Formats: sequence, structure tokens, C-alpha cells
Amino acid sequence: MKRIFLYVFAIATVLTGCHHASVPEHYTDVNKAPDIYPDYRDVTIPVNIAPLTFEMNDSTCEEVVARFTLASTPHDASVRSGFPAAAITPHDASVRSGFPAAAITLVCGGDKVQPDIADWRQLTAAAKGEAILVDVFTRSGNQWQHYNPFKIYVSPDSIDPYISYRLISPSYVAYEELTLNQRCLENYDETVMVDNMLCSTEDKGQCVNCHNYQQYNPKRMQFHARQNHGGTVICYDGTVRKINMRNDSIISAGVYPAWHPWLPLIVYSTNHTGQSFHTHNNNKIEVFDSASDLIAYDVENNEVTNIENDTTEFEVYPCWAPDGRSIYYCSAHFEFRDTVSKEMEVILRAKEIKYNIYRKSFDPDTYTFGPRELVFAADSLDKSATLPRISPDGRFLMFTLGNYGVFHIWHHEADLWMMDLSRDLVPRTSYLAPRKIEEINSDDTESYHSWSSNGRWVVFSSRRNDGGFTRPFIAHIDADGKGSKAFELPQADPDYHRQFMKSYNIPEFMRGPVEVTPQTFASTLKGSDGEPVKYVRRLRIED
Repeated sequence: MKRIFLYVFAIATVLTGCHHASVPEHYTDVNKAPDIYPDYRDVTIPVNIAPLTFEMNDSTCEEVVARFTLASTPHDASVRSGFPAAAITPHDASVRSGFPAAAITLVCGGDKVQPDIADWRQLTAAAKGEAILVDVFTRSGNQWQHYNPFKIYVSPDSIDPYISYRLISPSYVAYEELTLNQRCLENYDETVMVDNMLCSTEDKGQCVNCHNYQQYNPKRMQFHARQNHGGTVICYDGTVRKINMRNDSIISAGVYPAWHPWLPLIVYSTNHTGQSFHTHNNNKIEVFDSASDLIAYDVENNEVTNIENDTTEFEVYPCWAPDGRSIYYCSAHFEFRDTVSKEMEVILRAKEIKYNIYRKSFDPDTYTFGPRELVFAADSLDKSATLPRISPDGRFLMFTLGNYGVFHIWHHEADLWMMDLSRDLVPRTSYLAPRKIEEINSDDTESYHSWSSNGRWVVFSSRRNDGGFTRPFIAHIDADGKGSKAFELPQADPDYHRQFMKSYNIPEFMRGPVEVTPQTFASTLKGSDGEPVKYVRRLRIED
């Protein structure tokens, strides 16, 4: 039977009730860090994040006790440099917490470390701008051991209260059993926004994907449905509409979306997408485009037009700058030889396809796009850049860099890179080399990243745990673009992700939850073929 004890005490004031768990009186010091999962050692967290639960990776461990106290300073390196825990004295946090800093201690014990949410919130509030010191004790038989303590830094920068993501099985034949979910980051509450199985049947299946919001606003949302009941669902200030964006003047319905920061305007890529499978490659699947363009869609007038449609370019992954006056995207130059089908030629020449990052100016008063301008020439490094994302202050461009291709979530070599756009004042012929964000990357896949609304956090999908499943990781980004060690999305049970056999795709921050029910979305999808778009040569401007 699992045993869980919780004990919080103060010198002057008891914060919660006592359940008679305590740090062992007799133990042996072990001169090494505890091997815990998830690895929350020396991470930086938002002050409003849910409790970080963890367990020991040591199979001989029969019981674990963790003691959380306030550390002296946010960047005191004494824990990591070998000083004993007693050498670290708590900083006076009485102004913030109402209690002396030395009084705030949280002790959790049992099979796993699972702090109570209310007690955790008091602890992080007291440690805001500083750090929590964590001492771990484990028991095997009658013997207790004490490991080198580690720190959890508590940033004063809060995080958006919600994220959303797609949950999908890593199977190529069972993809229909998927959902779009939303999760509160301040606790562990998770709900389904869109349930694909409400519309799918065995002989008439479909897929939902590419959820996106205008400025983190859950009341302005869109997602796509493919195949059965296909269409684009757009929620806009209380209305829910299904749009049929297929038109003879564009390649396909909209695919990868980017809402303008304030206008009722969405830029999409339109794509002919295929897949190939490998038998002798570490990257087992390759997702590719044999054609792709950029289109702009007017939400209010239900009109669409092409904005980039060069047949020798594969344009994809649009992303607006926060000021709404330029849009970034990726494009790869590719000229078909027409010796085989287009899909087969892309498969055979897949490693030749290298995407660069471009931008186009935009006049929000006239809905006019300018010519494209090269921002980063990834092909000059024999690499391919995808998924550009601009920080809310407009300073940093983050993207994924892989060896080739467009779908790096399946590339084990893919990493996150960053470019400082504030230095972008030199002649455009002098390309500023961005840097690999070593501090948040791993030895496996990193991709599908998005910025928090305050620009101090990024969430991204990573395969670092097992190489197979993508999990959400969060990292702090400071004012100079320096990242902290990334931490895994906290769960009430720390073993949850090791037991959960689905991948998280496209994590996006939100200011609050989507309130439309899954049943309403399903009824909208099944209710009609959708409102057909009107193709125009140029979007009109309302007076």
C-alpha cells in the first residue's frame, strides 16, 4: 500500500496540520545527488506552477522523505559545490510571507514526493525571487540515506494559467483516437476541448489538429478537422463556425495557422503533405510537403487570397511579429525534375530540402503584404529551419533546426535555436548567426515551441525521456535570452508520463480555458459541410 505523509511546521505558527511524518534522526550522508524522476534538480519555475512531484529511480528505495526549505539566495552555488546543507541559511522572507523564513518548512514522505497544493503555494510565495532548498532522504530496509541537497529557483515571473495540446497515440493506424486537451498549470486539472471520436467512426474516420489562438485568447480559437466532417472550426467572441476553405485557386484548405495580433485575419500555409517510412534510419518516419503556399483569410468577410505561391518554393509555418507589421515563415527552394511523381521525387531527394526563414512586411491599414526578405539562411549551414516563433516583445526569434526537411518533431537531431532580432540593424547581407540554446536542449528531439504571453517562458515538445513519446517541457527565458534548465510538466503522480502512452503535440499557452464544450464542437463539425470561402485577388478593407 502506498504511504504518503505530509508535515508542515513553523517556528511560531503551524501552517497546516501535522500527520506525524518527519525527517529521520539517524541517516548516512551520501555524497551524490538524488536520482529523481522527473528531474527537477536546479530548475527555475514560475511562482504559480503546480507542485513538483517526484519519485526515486532507485528500485531499492522503500520510502522517501523530502524536506523543502528556503535557501539563502537565488544563485547560491553552495549546494552544488559541496557545502553541507547546514551551511545554507534561509533568507529573511518575513515581508512576503508573514512568517520568519526559517519557519517555512514542508516535509513530504511516502513512496513518492507529492506536496499538497495549498502548502506548496505558501512555500513558493515565500520563495518568490529566491530558491527552495530540497533535502532528500531514502530508506532501504532499516537504513536511511541523505543525498546532497538541490535547489528549485522560484522566478517572480508568473506563467499563463493554461496550456493546450493534442494528445495522440504514436501509431500510424490508430491516430483517430485523439483529443485536444487543456491543462491548468496552477494545478493538475485537465479537460478535453475537442474529442475526435465524437465524429469518427470505423469506416469514416477523421483527424483534428493545429489549434491556435489570437493573443492567447481562448475566445478566439481555431482548429482543423480532416477527412470525415472536414473543415476549419473558428471560435470568435462567442460564435462557433465551420469554414470550408477548399477552393480551386489555392492548393488546399488552410493548414498551419497564424492569427494576426489584433485584426480578424489568419495567415495559413496550404500544403500537399505526405509521409514515408524508413527501415534503416533513426528517424523512422518522414513527413514532407510536395507543394505549399501561404494564404491570408479574412475571418469576418470569409475571404481568402494567396500571398506566396511560387511553384519552386515550399512556403510553410507562418508566424506574426507582435507588432502586427510583419509575418515570418519558412521556405525551401525546390525544382522538380519531373522524372517520377512529385511525391516520390520529394521522398528520393528529401535530404536536399533545406528551409530558410523569411519575413514579409504588412500594412495593417491596407492589408498589403510586401516582398519577402531573408532573415536566416539555414541552408548555408547545410541545415533546415522550421517553426519560427517571435517573443512577445519582438526581440527574440526561436526556431527548430534540423538536418533537412519540414517536420522536425520526427527528427532526433532537432534542437531549439534563438536569434536576437534587436541586433538586426546590420546590412541584410551580414546574416547574424543564431545560437543553439544549449541550456534547454537535450540529446533528443526538441520542437513545437511557443512563448508565454509575458515572454519569460517557453513550452516545447521533447522526446528526451525515452526517444519515442513527446512530453511538454517548460523553460524560463531571461531578459537577455538566456534559458534555464527545462522542467517536465508537473503531474499529481510523478510516474504519470511513464505510464501514459500518448504524445503531446503543439503545446500552446492560453490566458484561460476554452469554454465551448466538446459536444458543441462535434455538432458544429457534423452539422454541415461548412461555409465556403470566397477567393479574392486581394482582401478588401472595411471602412
